[in-house]
Amino acid sequence: MRINKKKFIYLISPNKIYPKFYDDLKEVLKTGKVGFFQLRLKKYSFPQKIAIGKIIQKICKKNGVKFLVNDDPILSKKLNADGCHLGQKDMSIKNARKIMGNKIIGVTCHNSVRLAKAAVKDKASYIAFGAFFSTKTKKVKFKATIKILNKVKKLTKTPLVAIGGINFNNYKKLLLNNANLLAISGYVWNNKKYKPIESIKKLKWKLMQEK
Repeated sequence: MRINKKKFIYLISPNKIYPKFYDDLKEVLKTGKVGFFQLRLKKYSFPQKIAIGKIIQKICKKNGVKFLVNDDPILSKKLNADGCHLGQKDMSIKNARKIMGNKIIGVTCHNSVRLAKAAVKDKASYIAFGAFFSTKTKKVKFKATIKILNKVKKLTKTPLVAIGGINFNNYKKLLLNNANLLAISGYVWNNKKYKPIESIKKLKWKLMQEK
């Protein structure tokens, strides 16, 4: 899977779609910093996810952003999404491929080299590690460290995604330690200090050049 270095943000939807969300999303994607968008709505029904997904998918396509679905290969296929993200308790990559074909399939590997090696063997499109920092978006069951990024980078060319509590104060450290993409949600959608567009603008790709 090719990564546009300037589009280093892997944006995840808020837990709840608020009234102004679609307008905010359009503004955020227009910055050109978002390469991937993941639809993650745990408390919504399948029909609701379809309806919301179709709207978001159009916005993503217009801005050259890959549209992915969390957890559900069947929903991903129904929406003809660009791919799906799988957790360790979700469907296997092998079975997801039977449904989705040659689409993007990323997998969560927490802080485990063993899980990362298995994902690479199963031809995952990308590997996600986290949580690197505390987050209110979801309960943190696994903590990841910078060491895992550097260790796995030596083993594979598969893109690495960092997730968990990433914000303006800590994102630089991850980019400078082999994270190809930063999965972000709360910092953008639940930021009490900055609007979504303002929070995104504060994250600068140029910092990757300091390595």
